Amino acid sequence: MSETRYPTYAELEAQLETFRAAPRDGGRVELIVRRPTSGAREILSSARLDTDEGLVGDRWFAKPNRERKEQLTVMCARVIAAFAGSRERWPLAGDQLFVDLDLSTANLPPGTRLAVGTAVIEVSTEPHLGCKKFRERYGLDAMRFAGSDTGRSLQLRGVNATVIVAGEVALGDRLRKL
Repeated sequence: MSETRYPTYAELEAQLETFRAAPRDGGRVELIVRRPTSGAREILSSARLDTDEGLVGDRWFAKPNRERKEQLTVMCARVIAAFAGSRERWPLAGDQLFVDLDLSTANLPPGTRLAVGTAVIEVSTEPHLGCKKFRERYGLDAMRFAGSDTGRSLQLRGVNATVIVAGEVALGDRLRKL
C-alpha cells in the first residue's frame, strides 16, 4: 500500500497562477458528489438542487443544526486537483460541486448568484474554511495555504452557497454569473 503524499506549501504557491486563470464568468461543472451519510461519498452524473434540501439526498438536510447558508459547498476543480493529487481523492474534501470557475471574493462576493444547470445558487456570507478532516485528508500545508490571506481572498477552500431556484445540474453544465 502506498503512502499518500501531500503537496508542500511551496508546491501550492507555485500553482497560484493556475488557480487565478480559472474562468471568471462562465465555468463548468467538473464533479458532483453526494454525501448520504458521514464519510460516505456518491459520485453523480447529475443531481437535483432543492431550495429546502440542498443537493437532494445529501446528509446536509438530515443535520439537526443545519444552516441554510451552508446548504451547498462549491470548490474550484483546479484547487482540489492541486490539493488531492488524483481525481479519486477529490470527493474526500466533502464538497458537493467541483467547478472550473474563479471563486475569489473579488469575482464572487457574497450575494453573487450563479446559474448552474437549471438551478440558481447564491454565494453565502459564511466563509467555507478547512477543518480537521480537511487537514487529515490533504495535509497541514494545504490547510495553511487555504487559510492564508491569499488563500482566503481566492477562496481556495471553496464557497458555501444557498439554492435560490431549484433545478437539475449535470456534469459538464455551464455556470454563469447572473
